Amino acid sequence: MTDYSVLDLVPVREGGTVSDALAAATKLAVAAEQAGCKRFWVAEHHAMDGIAGGATSVVLAHIANATSTIRIGSGGIMLPNHTPFQIAEQFGTLAALFPGRVDLGLGRAPGAGPELQRALRKDLHRAAEMFPHDVVELRAFLSAEDETAIRATPGHGSDVEMWMLGSSLFGAQLAARLGLPYAFASHFAPDHLDGALEIYRRTFEPSEALDKPHVMVAMNLFCADSTAEAEMLASSQLQSFVRLRTGKPGKLPPPLPDYRASLDPRARAIVDHVGQASAIGTPDEVASQVNAFIARTGADEVVFGGATFDPEARTHSLALAMGALTA
Repeated sequence: MTDYSVLDLVPVREGGTVSDALAAATKLAVAAEQAGCKRFWVAEHHAMDGIAGGATSVVLAHIANATSTIRIGSGGIMLPNHTPFQIAEQFGTLAALFPGRVDLGLGRAPGAGPELQRALRKDLHRAAEMFPHDVVELRAFLSAEDETAIRATPGHGSDVEMWMLGSSLFGAQLAARLGLPYAFASHFAPDHLDGALEIYRRTFEPSEALDKPHVMVAMNLFCADSTAEAEMLASSQLQSFVRLRTGKPGKLPPPLPDYRASLDPRARAIVDHVGQASAIGTPDEVASQVNAFIARTGADEVVFGGATFDPEARTHSLALAMGALTA
């Protein structure tokens, strides 16, 4: 049976505040738990006015405290921005506070310009080259068998579930070599999805953590009582994608009617590209689209992204979709 989860960027909407965004993320996590979702993941981004999940482990602690059974985790931590020891301490602390509920999804892309590199005091491109080594070191810090000279406390021997994230073939190869579960970011980078999953499954090497390949794929989800309403909900995130890809990022804008029809060819191409891994429509339509994507990918899990300007609309969207998918 396929499991369903939620990915949240903790979006800050136009006219809203970071406090509003954090409160909305917490309510969404509670709704996801009530709907039967397995995980609630938060993504790390920095220096972006429209995303409030930069201090990811802090956000996760707050969300975990407001829930009781759903797994909470990073989707993901960009390890080049940190040291493995720091992340071992942070997620070891989460695991001590919320035993059996903590996931650590790791990504390689630093996604940072010179200003952020200076702020983080890191050579992020060099750090990205060290990513495979750092993943192995981080796993050692979290292991009960770690015999390094310095022990992460908290962290040592914790029950954190590590994941490899990716949007290219690199992450698939590393996940397979280390025997880790693999999550593909098809919701914004669908191009290499099929190739990455094929490589991951074909070259997978069993580990103590995992005896066979385990795949999660990401989709954008916008479900409403009518197709037109679902398209309206999706327009806020589509506007954000177009603005980001054209160098004009900002806070999440309000929805626009008939947004797709208003686009020039360049913007339409951006929207069509991102939309390859999307489920938009009524509950029946969304269930059909999700099931078709599962059939294509053979995914063990699906994680749903999809920011809406009205946070209540996203919780309603999730409830409608989960009702149809689990009926």
